[in-house]
Amino acid sequence: MILVTGAGGNLGSATLAALRADGVAATGGSRTPGPGTRHLDFDDRDGLDLAGVSTLVLISAGYAEDDQVVARHAAVLEAAVRDGVDHVVYTSLTAAGDHLGFALAHRATERLVRASGLHWTILRNGLYAELFGGLLTWAGEGVESAFGDGALAAVARDDLADAAAAVAANPARHRGRVHELVGTPITAGQLAGRLGVPHRTIGLGEYRRRLLDEAPGLLPFQPPMLASIASAVRHGFLDGTAPDLTDLLGRPIRDPLAPAVTAASAARPRETGR
Repeated sequence: MILVTGAGGNLGSATLAALRADGVAATGGSRTPGPGTRHLDFDDRDGLDLAGVSTLVLISAGYAEDDQVVARHAAVLEAAVRDGVDHVVYTSLTAAGDHLGFALAHRATERLVRASGLHWTILRNGLYAELFGGLLTWAGEGVESAFGDGALAAVARDDLADAAAAVAANPARHRGRVHELVGTPITAGQLAGRLGVPHRTIGLGEYRRRLLDEAPGLLPFQPPMLASIASAVRHGFLDGTAPDLTDLLGRPIRDPLAPAVTAASAARPRETGR
């Protein structure tokens, strides 16, 4: 049986749906399980139960500080070894993302995966097109960003889910392999053009100030993480392409501008009536 962690999240739920759509026996694990999923809390080391799982799709639990993320992943991998899991598929971060503020937890987890004794596959995912669109800020009738003219080889989340499902359904074929799953380079200017509005570039200092002073809902680790994304895109570190994703999917990848536009449009302030 295949188990997908993080089944309550966007990537985990989409991966599970892709497996089931292909008729593959799979279940999900979540801290807050719903129908057809099992309880799986990474912070409850003694309660982790992976009995009966042959292939584990480990969706990164990256929404925390590095030490907490790595400890969570270590606990799951220890449970996988104990309960007889054969293969782990880990959703990591593209190699070009080593400049990003959240890369360390991914690279540390890759070490743990390789050292676990399990068969493994590492999926180095590019940044979501949905994230790119969501990071643009609406200002009047246009959008602003700190991306400058830099491009991001963005990926539609559903493509990454389909790729993870393809690997999990036939893990032996991908044993001991690292796949670079990046997409088509797009810019904030292109995204603004698709939205039909102008784009204005702001400096990284102004962007960081806004994150610190005008976004009270962010957790302490998030402003430097987001600033690192803006800087890496702006300076051309995340625009490289690779054929791995199309090879895994057996089809062309989705246009990343489409989900980026949807995400940006969803963040557009609603006009209030007079």
